[in-house]
Amino acid sequence: MQTKIKTILAIFILFVSATSCDNYLDLKPQDGIVREEFWKTKEDIQAAVVGIYSSLLNSPPGVAGDLPMSEYLFIYGELRGDMIAPGANVTEDERDMMNSNIIPANDLTSWSPFYRTINYCNTVIDLAPTVKDHDPTLSQDQLNHYLSEALAIRAYLYFTLARTFKDVPLKLTATLTDVDNFQLAATPQKDIFAQVIKDLKQAEAYSVQSYGDQASDKGRITLYAIEAMLTDVYLWTDNYQEAVTAADKVINSNKFKLIQTGSSTWFNTVYAKGNSEESIFEFQYTTSNLGPFYNIFSLRPEFLASANALEDVFGIDFTNPNNKDIRGEYASIVPGSNQIYKFIGLDNNTRKELQTADTHWFVYRYADVLLMKAEALAELNQGTEALKIIEDIRLKRKAIDMTAQVADPGNKYDVINYLMDERAREFAFEGKRWFDILRNARRNNYARMDILIDAAITNAPADQQQTIKAKLKDPNSHYLPINTYELYTNRALVQNPFYK
Repeated sequence: MQTKIKTILAIFILFVSATSCDNYLDLKPQDGIVREEFWKTKEDIQAAVVGIYSSLLNSPPGVAGDLPMSEYLFIYGELRGDMIAPGANVTEDERDMMNSNIIPANDLTSWSPFYRTINYCNTVIDLAPTVKDHDPTLSQDQLNHYLSEALAIRAYLYFTLARTFKDVPLKLTATLTDVDNFQLAATPQKDIFAQVIKDLKQAEAYSVQSYGDQASDKGRITLYAIEAMLTDVYLWTDNYQEAVTAADKVINSNKFKLIQTGSSTWFNTVYAKGNSEESIFEFQYTTSNLGPFYNIFSLRPEFLASANALEDVFGIDFTNPNNKDIRGEYASIVPGSNQIYKFIGLDNNTRKELQTADTHWFVYRYADVLLMKAEALAELNQGTEALKIIEDIRLKRKAIDMTAQVADPGNKYDVINYLMDERAREFAFEGKRWFDILRNARRNNYARMDILIDAAITNAPADQQQTIKAKLKDPNSHYLPINTYELYTNRALVQNPFYK
């Protein structure tokens, strides 16, 4: 056991030494080795929590083949939606996912990066409390705050896995020895969601509202990040009043706001710099620890915006070029080339250079909480209140008239359709689109299957559209298969029936 613990903590410390740049990454142990007395001081817990956050940014040193977590989140949340097209350097695995031609051997179906970080979280949750027996300077509040971070990140990762794969193995204890049980059957999606809520409620009770500096408040788990996550999972479990309540805890805190669009620096503030008043939780890339975006969107572009995304999603006023949604041209998309701009731009006129391409990954922004609340209100037959939220966001983002809709507040589908279009504008390429489509399509026994099928074939090759339609009529096809390697190493798993 001691050898395994040393291995886990060695990875944590390698993360810290490789990526310590921002305040929350500077919490590292006093020396650079794994000591026999690890899990004896509060600094040891800090180092382990740093390892969790660092694993969200990049794969551990020496681990080959895995993508950064943010890239998986982009791929899972966007490639099966209706706003992405293949770039010149797209891989076959990526193209197959875009065209709903997914097989278990597709490398993008590997969930190992998620379970690696989950195990880091489990290690903190299991072992951090023992430090109280050795370090009298560790207060219960300090311990609880660390546990809140580990619980919330574990919950978010399980939430993502359940939305992506449906039924997945649920392991809530740390893997510390080679004799631990690795043969775990999948847990049903509804039970995963229930555990996510349980973890988040415990994290909520242990949470902090502020760490005292902006980068930490946006880059670490706070009470408000937890409430945003709860709002999200409540929408997936059809607990709409609970979603409104969680969203209101963020809204009524008065700690967040939509930045007025009169300023020409909106894009630079929200995206290029990050950690703005609109931010709730972001992965904190820096110039010495860059994210994957410059490479996959600019240097060797694997993905583009779909051909008609700028016009269809944001609208183009051909009579007045200055009348434009601030989220569209040179904010989300480069007109003409359809390059995805959100993660590579410095401002609306200038791109970042490779060495300064440090744009964050945006997990939750304030607009997300507002629009999730609007979705819950619509499902509660409070369409008028939902439409007020939508229209307020449109006003602040200078959405143009041609994308406005006359939605009947008494018609739930009218309101949801309008809301989904607004979410497409607001969160373009932020890993939300497919999940928005699936969440709304699956409600009431897939009463809105049409929106999912329409989205899937929007950019598909014409000769594949009928095949895609036929596949997607099976709800099991809406989730990814279990990777072949996982089936080989874990004999307790059973493949998603669609992929057998």
